[in-house]
Amino acid sequence: MKSLKIISFLMGMLVWASAGSANSKFRGEISDTQCAMNVHSLSRSHEEMLTKQTIGTDAASCARACVRRGGEWVLKSGDKVYRLNNQTGVEDFAGQKVEVTGTLDSKTNSIDNTSIELPASRSSRKVTQDHH
Repeated sequence: MKSLKIISFLMGMLVWASAGSANSKFRGEISDTQCAMNVHSLSRSHEEMLTKQTIGTDAASCARACVRRGGEWVLKSGDKVYRLNNQTGVEDFAGQKVEVTGTLDSKTNSIDNTSIELPASRSSRKVTQDHH
């Protein structure tokens, strides 16, 4: 009976541990930490920078300029902002609506992203990312 309890406990721990490792799909816009996290934008968007024409002429050029200035690529989905752990190839999708596949770490609000692609209605373009 004791061994059955131990086995049940271990199985429960295995299920719990694997729950956080499943890939999910997240949709939103590829942005940068400065604009999406209110570092220099009151609206959590590129609007102010584009209106002033101080950093870029569209969402993509604004995000690229902010990343060159030390920002990081993020996925902005509604009011949520997710840091993307794998920054490789993200620039190709700057300012675009995308679908990111990866594992969410809810403690850090980051995605261990494995691929990024445009929604099926926009293109079949996809970037598979190498992990570091």
